[in-house]
Amino acid sequence: MSTFSSAAEKRGRLMYILEAALEYFIALLVAGSFLATLTKELGFSDSLTGILSSVISLGCLFQLFSIFLRPKKNKGFIIVLSVVNQFLFMLLYVIPLLETKGSIKTVLFVVTIVGAYFVYNVVHPKKINWLMSMVEDFKRGEFTAVKEIVSLFSGMAFTFIMGAVTDYFKDRGEIKTAFIVSAVTIFSCMTLHTVTMLLTPSKDEKPDEKKKLLVNIKETFKNKDLMIITGVFVLYYIAKGVCVPFYGSYVINELGFSLKTVSALAMVSSISRIIASLFMGKYADKKSFAAMIEVCFVFLAVAFIFGALSGIGTFGKIMFTLYYVFHGISQSGINSAFINMVFDYVPNEKRADSLAICQAVSGVVGFVTTLFAGALLSYIQGIGNNIFGIDLYAQQLMSLIGAVFAVITIIYVRKIVIKNK
Repeated sequence: MSTFSSAAEKRGRLMYILEAALEYFIALLVAGSFLATLTKELGFSDSLTGILSSVISLGCLFQLFSIFLRPKKNKGFIIVLSVVNQFLFMLLYVIPLLETKGSIKTVLFVVTIVGAYFVYNVVHPKKINWLMSMVEDFKRGEFTAVKEIVSLFSGMAFTFIMGAVTDYFKDRGEIKTAFIVSAVTIFSCMTLHTVTMLLTPSKDEKPDEKKKLLVNIKETFKNKDLMIITGVFVLYYIAKGVCVPFYGSYVINELGFSLKTVSALAMVSSISRIIASLFMGKYADKKSFAAMIEVCFVFLAVAFIFGALSGIGTFGKIMFTLYYVFHGISQSGINSAFINMVFDYVPNEKRADSLAICQAVSGVVGFVTTLFAGALLSYIQGIGNNIFGIDLYAQQLMSLIGAVFAVITIIYVRKIVIKNK
């Protein structure tokens, strides 16, 4: 039952939409090809860049820490940690500007990005539970779709502009100027993001007693339905972790795309995601989020198949463009389904802890997957990208493996999750 007035809820939902868009802008600047540009400047290998990208997955392990934190004022706690998190992201663009040894920069960069994701994941479950409390359960699918559409539309323009700006300075041999612009942009987004959270209503509750907290954790792990949902998280993170972290350097180095081209392809992906989002949201509200995520994984499997067919030449680039299209469609429902499936299976007071556990377990699996995949990628590159006598980029094989796990996930959802529902 809602604890806010309708006017406060309405304002809160609007602020949530704006908050998500601003947070998305910052995330775009510290991932994918933007991250690859930073790591290339610091002299990182493709494998290390991919493993570093997977810190996002490992960061989910840090969500377990949120279970043990019971602040008296949730809103203030969330806002402070969000500022710290985004400030650390800003520092990623400051580190390459430092006049110091490359090895020191490398260590600082790794420590900073790990620290940023640590803080982000500690606060994330509580933030989602707070913001989603202003959305009626029977409208979660449609609201989530609208929120993502706003983020994606604005994100398309943002990515294209920032990609063009970075390419402009890069072509002039002034890449450090591009880093300064990006750092200032993150700071601006951080400021506006903080304002949206300050304007969002909150009803702080009395923190749980330690004894009750431990009982809640034990009950959460005993929830059979939740463990089944965690299985979907795990399989998805394996499918994603084996190939996606290596795409950022793949498109820049092997395929030779400029950041402007990558941004344009990301825009194509976002348009596909936008077109599919409202349909997926309404489908989830009508059927279930489990049924929706099954459809999404079909598109994900097809996307990875196109990734496996990519390579040098026009045909290869067309294939990777199709990867962007189908991956965008798959993402129109996957992220929202994960959150909402957890919300479907557990009561309100246990949602934050349950979400933390699901993402922590799957995040660790995803990170370990990327470590093994990174070793395989380095091995294949070391033997001249020749696999069983066939000339293939290592990332193409990774994509094929990802497609196999996507298919396994489809079977799991159909045979286990939907039947259990």
